Amino acid sequence: MDIKQLKFLIALDETRHFGQAAARCNITQPTLSMRLRNLEEELGLPLVNRGQRFEGFTAPGERVLAWARTVLAAYDGLQAEAAACRGHLVGTLRLGVVPLSSFDPLPLLHRLHQMHPNLRFELSSLSSEQVLEQLASNRIDLGVSYLERLDNERFDSLTLDDTRMGLLYDRRHFTFGDDPLSWADLVELPLGTLTSGMHFRQSIDHNFHSRGLQPNPLIQTDAVHQLLQAVHGGFCCAIMPLDGGLETLTEHLRLHPIADSRTLARLGLIMRRSAPRSALAEACFALVAEIPR
Repeated sequence: MDIKQLKFLIALDETRHFGQAAARCNITQPTLSMRLRNLEEELGLPLVNRGQRFEGFTAPGERVLAWARTVLAAYDGLQAEAAACRGHLVGTLRLGVVPLSSFDPLPLLHRLHQMHPNLRFELSSLSSEQVLEQLASNRIDLGVSYLERLDNERFDSLTLDDTRMGLLYDRRHFTFGDDPLSWADLVELPLGTLTSGMHFRQSIDHNFHSRGLQPNPLIQTDAVHQLLQAVHGGFCCAIMPLDGGLETLTEHLRLHPIADSRTLARLGLIMRRSAPRSALAEACFALVAEIPR
């Protein structure tokens, strides 16, 4: 068994396709299949359900996959730790962020890249549940998520600024005055929103319902980019984080403040307490801790 076989196994899990997994690993598909069969023979276990295409992992395969992630994370952590001892950070920092958070990760990533040019970044949009799940399974190093019901025995966290809300609109299609909008004002507008299962949408609904208001969204979607396209096309307006930088995407987008508008829970930067905890995660966490809030 070698580390490459474990990388092949994880690539297959992430792509769910033999050919795509092979391409990601820069090998041929027959080589990938052969190396995985060698791993199965060495372990004495069937790991992959094979048909004309990939059909998932066996039950033992799922258990081996979890160990493979742990071993690979420890290997990457060892490499990063050795580099950190030499005064450098290398490798890939994996960051998961909930959709429509007021935390813009790019200034932080830019600063880290300036300090450590060999550092690379993997940024994922995840639900609050997925952030905690992937932190626990060591699939990401850091998460930005809501702090309600956070298990403080398993995770360290840094509380971030309040997420305030504004109305995103295209100024070619809508015009508003100088004063902040009220929630009653928003009911009369064609609104686009995220679907109801998402945390940011739950905060929007709470702000309406606590005032006895019932919105009737024109469009609902679980894809932020589709919501932005609908706003940019003048089809609707959308309630968005006020300080997320969305109004800078094009010259026509504007964010108008909404009076008395905050999400139900505070955002935080979250890191797993238990080992293996990468030097990259700890360095990024420490850097955010230095920022005045």
